[in-house]
Amino acid sequence: MNKEEIIKMKIARVEKEIRDTPYDKSSEHHHGVLKAKLSKLRDELEGGINRGGGGGGVGYAIKHSGDASVVLVGLPSVGKSTLLNAVTNAESKVGNYDFTTLGVVPGMMEYKGVKIQILDLPGIIEGAAGGKGFGKKVLSVIRASDLVVLMVDAKRTDWLSKVTQELEESGIRLNKKPPKVLVHRTHKGGLQIIDPHHSFDKKIMMEIAEEMGLGNAVIQIGEKINIDQFIDALSRSRTYLPMVAVVTKIDENKKLQKEAEIIYMSAVKGIGIEEFKEKVWEGLGLVRVYLKRERSGQADKKEPLIMKSGKNLDDVLKRVSKEMRDDVSRACIWGKKARFPGQEVSFNFEVFDEMEVWFGR
Repeated sequence: MNKEEIIKMKIARVEKEIRDTPYDKSSEHHHGVLKAKLSKLRDELEGGINRGGGGGGVGYAIKHSGDASVVLVGLPSVGKSTLLNAVTNAESKVGNYDFTTLGVVPGMMEYKGVKIQILDLPGIIEGAAGGKGFGKKVLSVIRASDLVVLMVDAKRTDWLSKVTQELEESGIRLNKKPPKVLVHRTHKGGLQIIDPHHSFDKKIMMEIAEEMGLGNAVIQIGEKINIDQFIDALSRSRTYLPMVAVVTKIDENKKLQKEAEIIYMSAVKGIGIEEFKEKVWEGLGLVRVYLKRERSGQADKKEPLIMKSGKNLDDVLKRVSKEMRDDVSRACIWGKKARFPGQEVSFNFEVFDEMEVWFGR
């Protein structure tokens, strides 16, 4: 029995103990420690496979291009290839049988002047988090992306929660923000937990932290969190990604109950395509910044600088040229968030979509 099989066996035992232990106030402590143990084992399993322990099969060394990368994730035969062909320049083989896509097929979607790489992945099946099918290799590509498109068809909408669960079990958190927890490892002094929000019992926190391998550290809690969030904050294998949910082939289920946050699509008939593009754009949180060579001149709108929302003008300068940062002392902006055209602002000013900016001395 190799190391990976031993870890999987341990995971199965812990999962069974969690299932068999009724959850109430008296068992909260024990449940917390079990969940921490499970998270640590999954970290070990993920680390071992990422270093090449996943066995044979098709490997996915994806060359990323464009301004952002989006992955199409879902059950086999939900219409990922059809969607890819509808929104990009790719030619992904389309078939009505499972596992049509045996590799990763990339395509490029251009929207609002931004180049977005779309990757059509093999279908996710139950057990993918444990390595079934192409599970681990597909999950590694998902982790490296900027946004997940979660897809099911109109006849299997109940699978949306199952696919989400597979990703949750592999440490991928969709449409969630990382808990505000800072961990500062120290050489001595034991564990110190600073929690002004009184999230939950500190004894449970201490035992969870020790189970996760923290012997000497200062852990500072920046918001009220629960046990699962605390474990996530201490784990090495959590990935937080925005997600867009899509239900395809809506023409095959006339009685479909629709939900506001889901895109309902028939790629063959062109229904939902434009809404899909806009939702991807919003989910990526990208902004276009137009640079001006001359303060009184026109901005270059053919080649926008693509930035993530939340970045500031100092980040823009670093993207343009690190050396340029030392040569400029002023920044003037135009656009919807400028109080007036040509407003002079500090380099800490956050970028916004279609901002025009001039840097000078």
